[in-house]
Amino acid sequence: MAHDMHPSPRPALSPELMVRAYAAGIFPMSEGAEDTEVFWVDPQRRGIFPIDGFHISRSLRRRVRRGGYSVRVNYDFPGVIDGCADRAPTWINSTLTECYMALYSRGLAHSVEIWDDEGLAGGVFGVALGAAFFGESMFSRRTDASKLALAHLVQRLRLGGFVLFDTQFVTDHLQSLGAIEVARADYRAKLATALMLPADFLSLPEDAPLEV
Repeated sequence: MAHDMHPSPRPALSPELMVRAYAAGIFPMSEGAEDTEVFWVDPQRRGIFPIDGFHISRSLRRRVRRGGYSVRVNYDFPGVIDGCADRAPTWINSTLTECYMALYSRGLAHSVEIWDDEGLAGGVFGVALGAAFFGESMFSRRTDASKLALAHLVQRLRLGGFVLFDTQFVTDHLQSLGAIEVARADYRAKLATALMLPADFLSLPEDAPLEV
């Protein structure tokens, strides 16, 4: 007698599953804000930022010296996720948001935020495991706000002992700031080393000036 064949359901996304996935070199995405499913990505070419290789342009140096903004760390993590998801298209759905919030509550996800007189101007968030930081997304509501957040993030990673900054993919924008691509095997070797090393995302005061 024949039996109906049903595919095995994929395990539900959870903070624990996300941590295991990151440690294995893969990361989740969704097709859009309204899509409830997620899929796993394992690029053949992986984007990374060399910790000492962030390029601060002359215009960004001038912006830093001009001031008029403040840096906060983990002050409004939900606001940063909302800012990153507030675009079309977006890969961040409610399932991913819930998991990132859970990782944040466990001290594994962090945000670097740029604030000005009008409020949250931009920011970046990601996940930290060992001495690896997995950059997820960034957004900007004011000119250069995301670049400022990224510059402060890279300095925080460098001084906190991180050895791997994963950007997942390399865009023209990230490449102009110093991001490079490495082969999957090279990335996984760097990841394996980073996961065994200690690092401290919060070792630097959030108001530490940017070295330019």
